[in-house]
Amino acid sequence: MEKTDEYWMQLALEQARLGAEAGEVPVGAVLVQDNQLIAAGFNQPISGCDPTAHAEIVALRAAANNLKNYRLPDVTLYVTIEPCAMCAGALVHSRIKRLVYGATEPRAGAIVSSIKLLDGPQFNHRIEVEGGVLAEQCGAILQTFFRDKRRV
Repeated sequence: MEKTDEYWMQLALEQARLGAEAGEVPVGAVLVQDNQLIAAGFNQPISGCDPTAHAEIVALRAAANNLKNYRLPDVTLYVTIEPCAMCAGALVHSRIKRLVYGATEPRAGAIVSSIKLLDGPQFNHRIEVEGGVLAEQCGAILQTFFRDKRRV
């Protein structure tokens, strides 16, 4: 049975919760191919001392390793927040087919918010984009995390 975008976004939210438990900004990502989970990740720049260890990058690296290919055609990325410019570029280079994100990121979002990086003519690969899937839940986990951080 075909699983829905909401089903996969729930798995991305589980990854975000793991990130929050680790003290990272709670962003989660999962990659799916042929209705099967092929990789998952959450933000790890603090624990990994790696500024590039965003959830999307962690998941892309795992998927490429699992599939033994840096190109990921026919793969969908589900991520809880709109990707930044670095991650959007990585999505183009990995040749994913589809991006599904939850909440928009007004300041650093590079898909529809601050810039529309994927719409530019400079790329020879186009990605299908669906935004707003479980946006309220995806935004709430971030709001709660930062609210709690401000209280400390």
